[in-house]
Amino acid sequence: MNSGIVFHADANNGSSRRLGVSIEIAGPFTSNILELRFPRWVPGSYFIREPIQHMSDLSATVDGEEVKPKRIDIDGVRISGVSKASNVTLTYRLLASEMTCRANHLDSSHVHIMPPYTWMLPSKGIDKKRLDMTHIIKLSKPKSWTTAIQLPGKEGEWYANGRDEMLDAIIESNPNPMLSFEVEGCKQYLKLWDSGGLEIPEEGINRLIEAMKLVIEEHFALFGVPDWKEYWTVLHLTESGRGGLEHLRSQTSMMPRKCLQEGNEDQWRDLVSLFSHEFLHQWNVKQLRPNNFLDYELQKEVHSDLLWWFEGLTSWLGDIICLRSGAWSEEDWRKDWTRKMKRHTDRHGMLHESLQESSHDAWIHLYRQNSYSREVQISYYLEGEMAIFCLDVELRKRSNGSYGMDDVMAKLYHDFRLGTKNPGITHKDIRKALVNTPGGRRLGNLLDSLVGEKKVPEIHSAFEKLGLELKSEKKEKGAWIGINLTSLAGILKVRTHKANSPARELIHTGDEIIAVNGIRVKTQSELSAAIYGLKDKKSKFTIAREGVVSNVEITPIENPNHLVKLEGRGNKLWDDIKSSKRS
Repeated sequence: MNSGIVFHADANNGSSRRLGVSIEIAGPFTSNILELRFPRWVPGSYFIREPIQHMSDLSATVDGEEVKPKRIDIDGVRISGVSKASNVTLTYRLLASEMTCRANHLDSSHVHIMPPYTWMLPSKGIDKKRLDMTHIIKLSKPKSWTTAIQLPGKEGEWYANGRDEMLDAIIESNPNPMLSFEVEGCKQYLKLWDSGGLEIPEEGINRLIEAMKLVIEEHFALFGVPDWKEYWTVLHLTESGRGGLEHLRSQTSMMPRKCLQEGNEDQWRDLVSLFSHEFLHQWNVKQLRPNNFLDYELQKEVHSDLLWWFEGLTSWLGDIICLRSGAWSEEDWRKDWTRKMKRHTDRHGMLHESLQESSHDAWIHLYRQNSYSREVQISYYLEGEMAIFCLDVELRKRSNGSYGMDDVMAKLYHDFRLGTKNPGITHKDIRKALVNTPGGRRLGNLLDSLVGEKKVPEIHSAFEKLGLELKSEKKEKGAWIGINLTSLAGILKVRTHKANSPARELIHTGDEIIAVNGIRVKTQSELSAAIYGLKDKKSKFTIAREGVVSNVEITPIENPNHLVKLEGRGNKLWDDIKSSKRS
C-alpha cells in the first residue's frame, strides 16, 4: 500500500480562474485529529506569503462521509474523528490569477502551478516519516494540453520522492508544443506560453534554443555533466512582467514578449541572463545550500547571512558564463554592466547596511521596499555581485590569471553539495575554500571586509587591474537635482531620490512638481530644460503635497556624471576571466 499522499489539481474550468484542489491521505492516523497547513514561503523567494487567502469552498470527507473541517491559526485546517479512518480527503478551490513565477495562474489557455501555493501538508495526525515517502501528483486538464513537470510518470499522473521534491515540482500545462534538445547527453525541455495568446515567433524560439545550448555547455564545462539528465525550462511571455524562480531540475522564468521579437536587444540580453542565472541555481542553491537550509522550515522565516553568495555570485558568474559561452558578445556584457553600475551609483545604502545584514534581513527588506529604501538598504543581488567581482579580480591577479571565484564555487559544490559527507556551507567554509585556492591565501580579510563592513567596494580599482576604465556614459550637461520621476497625464511626481540629491530634504517622494521659477513643467524633459542653466542658483520649485500647493527653494548642482561605462581593451587577466572552460 502506498503510504504517501495523493495531491490532485483540476484545471478544466480555466475561465473561472479557480483551481480545483484535493488532498487524499490514507490511514493509519496517529491521533483523532488531522491538521494540514499551507507552506508560507517558497524556497528561493525570501518573503512570507499567505496562499490560504486564495482558498474557498473548503470541504472534507472521512471514509466517504462528509465532515466539517475547521480553520485553525492563519495557515491551517483541522479534521476530527480520524483515528480509525482508512481515508481522509480534503478539497477546496484556489483563486489562480496572480501572474508571477511564485504563484498559481489559470485561465482558458494554460495553468501554472506552484505546489507550495496549492497543496496543504499534514502537520499533525500522521507519522512525519510519511512526508518523505513517494507522493502521487495528479492533474486534470483539457485533452489538448501537454504538461511540463520534472517528475517521473505519465501525462496526468506523476511521482515525487518526498516532501521537498513534491513542493519543488512546478507544473505548466498548455496546448503549445513541448520543445526539446540534448546537450552532452542531458535532455532539455522548453515549454512556452504567451499571456495574451500572441503567436510566438519561430525565429526568436530558435535563437533562444541556440543560446541555451551555449550557456548549458559552459555550465557543464565548469561543474561537470550533472547526474540529472533532464531539465525543464518554463518561459512565460507577458506585456511587461519579469522574474524567475529556480526549482529542482527546472525553472520558471517570465519576460516581456519583446525579448523574442527582433530589434529588442536589451530584452534579449536580459532573457539570456535570466536563463543562465536560474540554471546556475541548480548548483548554487539546489545542490549547494546554506547549512541551515538543508531541511526547509516552510512555516516561518529561516534567515541566512549568505544570500550575497547564493544570489550575488550567481549574478556575477551567470553573466560571465553568458559571455564565455558566446551567447553574449563582449559588447552585451559591457552594456549590461553599465546598467548595473547606474543602479549601484544611484544608491547609497552601502554606508548603512552590510551584505551580511542585507542577506539576513531579506525577509523584511528586499520584497518590502519603499521609496526611501535605497538610502539605507542594499540589494544582496547587485552589491553581492560587485563584491564577488572584486574578489575575482584580486584572486586572478594573485594567481596570474589561473584561478577565479568560479573555481571557488566549483570546489564548494563538489565538497558540500547534497549527498556528500558534510552538505551545506557557512561563511567559514567559503572563506576556507577561498584562502586554499592558489592565490587566495591572504584574501580572507578582504572577503570579511566586503561582506561584513558598511562600505563601497573598490570597483574602479578592480577594473584598473584588468586594464579597463570606468567613464561616464555620456557627458550630461545642465544642472541636476537627483530625483527619479513618474509622469502621467501631465502630472510629474517624485518617485525616489538619487544619491546626494540636493532636493532630498525639501521635496518628498510622492510630491508633484508643478513649476520651476514660474515655468510650468509636465514631463521629465520639460523639468530638465527648466533647470538646465540653474547650477548653483537658488530656484523656486512649486510643488503639491497631499493636495496643498507650496513653494520650496532648491539649489541645483552640477550633474555628477557617474562613471559607469567600461572603456579599454583589457589585459590578460580580463582575457582569463572571459575565457571559456570548454576544451
